[in-house]
Amino acid sequence: MMTKGSNTALVCVAAVLLRWCVSLHPYSGQGKPPMYGDYEAQRHWQEVTVNLPVAEWYVNTTDNDLQYWGLDYPPLTAYHSYLCGLAARRVNASFVALHESRGYESETHKLFMRYTVLVADLLVYLPAAYCLMSVLAKWRAGRLEFVCLLLYPGLYLVDYGHFQYNNVSLGLFVMAVAALTSGRDCIGAVLFCLALNYKQMELYHALPFFFYLLGTCFRQGGVLGLLWKMTKLGCCVVLTFSAVWLPFASNATVLSQALRRLFPFERGLFEDKVASVWCSLSVFVKLKTLVDNRNMALICLLSTVVCMLPSSLHLVARPTLRHLRYALLNASLVFFLFSYHVHEKTILLAAVPACMLVSEEPFMTTWFLTVSTASLLPLMIQDGLTLPLLALGVLFMALTHHYILPSTEKVAKRTRMWVWMRRTYFLSVAGLAFLTAATLFVQPPDRLPDLFPVLLAIYCCGHFVFFCLYFHYCQFTLKYNNNNNNSAVSNNNNAKKHVQRK
Repeated sequence: MMTKGSNTALVCVAAVLLRWCVSLHPYSGQGKPPMYGDYEAQRHWQEVTVNLPVAEWYVNTTDNDLQYWGLDYPPLTAYHSYLCGLAARRVNASFVALHESRGYESETHKLFMRYTVLVADLLVYLPAAYCLMSVLAKWRAGRLEFVCLLLYPGLYLVDYGHFQYNNVSLGLFVMAVAALTSGRDCIGAVLFCLALNYKQMELYHALPFFFYLLGTCFRQGGVLGLLWKMTKLGCCVVLTFSAVWLPFASNATVLSQALRRLFPFERGLFEDKVASVWCSLSVFVKLKTLVDNRNMALICLLSTVVCMLPSSLHLVARPTLRHLRYALLNASLVFFLFSYHVHEKTILLAAVPACMLVSEEPFMTTWFLTVSTASLLPLMIQDGLTLPLLALGVLFMALTHHYILPSTEKVAKRTRMWVWMRRTYFLSVAGLAFLTAATLFVQPPDRLPDLFPVLLAIYCCGHFVFFCLYFHYCQFTLKYNNNNNNSAVSNNNNAKKHVQRK
């Protein structure tokens, strides 16, 4: 008979095996000069950081041409690239030779780069998922979340196939949620600041974190308690940002240039065929020709903030951990649908919070995760990763049907709503299968070469709008009940009692 520990180990082994199987396939830009792709971007950042002083990492110089994959992520990404660059130089100096290594491709280097992603997974993402499972176990949850966090195919298709290090920022984010869940708010604030300083896309989750912590401050009992907690959290945030940005703070010009690189408004409203509202609308209304980039960026900012505020402000009145997890998913979905310069792979920032809700909403979250994986199809086709996407998508659906959805069916199979939702789900999957097959095998009209990828993006966008409305409804209809041991106040008290018992 298998124990919980052996089951956890089995999931970890399966997760690592699937990741490594994906790593055997091509990567973004393989054999496609002159810019290659994201794989070359990550390699080039290692080249730049290991050969140039910190002051030149974000500045255009003769040795650092920002038009060729200039560094445009926060300092923690640069520091990570520097460490990987040191390891690359030790393995083979030609991997990161200044200027001479542009477009460097070899089987040995591919293996090295794949190993760097695996090490990041083993050191950050897998421990974060395990920590979340451990703290959620207090409410007899966490195991399904652990399985989804490790086996959700979108994340490792992007990291091990397309090639990025989303596992670091998302791992820090998951660890921050685990810290808040265990009542360690200051540690959670520090971890989230680190995630934000690794990738600025963590802004997707910033408002829920801020308003949740603000809501916990108002429940400290008295003005002194409020001020003391706000002071502690403020110091944690300021000290974390100061430590990360300290190497750039000595020169105002270098600091301002680094900040400008993080928000490249000149890059356009969206990339490729992304399942956002703006991309879908642009099929019918040519937004890029009607509105200039600056005004469009302002429209995106206002619409995103307005749509995010209800779920985020709700946390001030209801700062419970259940509400927080719903708000994180709602905010990230709104950000994906309405923000400026969205890429297909940023759906991961909504998928990971969805994985954290699988015990609460097993049917809807797994449906959402299935659609989010399918939405990556155009990106995977470009990278030569169609086969692993299809195989892993089918495998994940089989896993959820066998391991996750049966618990939902036992409770809801006799209700009319369940029958309707189940039929809708199968129709949805049939539509995804049809559009996937059409994209891969049907020749589109000459005047509409991107017909099927665009239809797939619009189809997925419609799903994401539906999921966004549904999870907002769930968040606002949750009952605030301190007896469920899932509120901020009760959770902090439980954590203190647990420490005292030890």
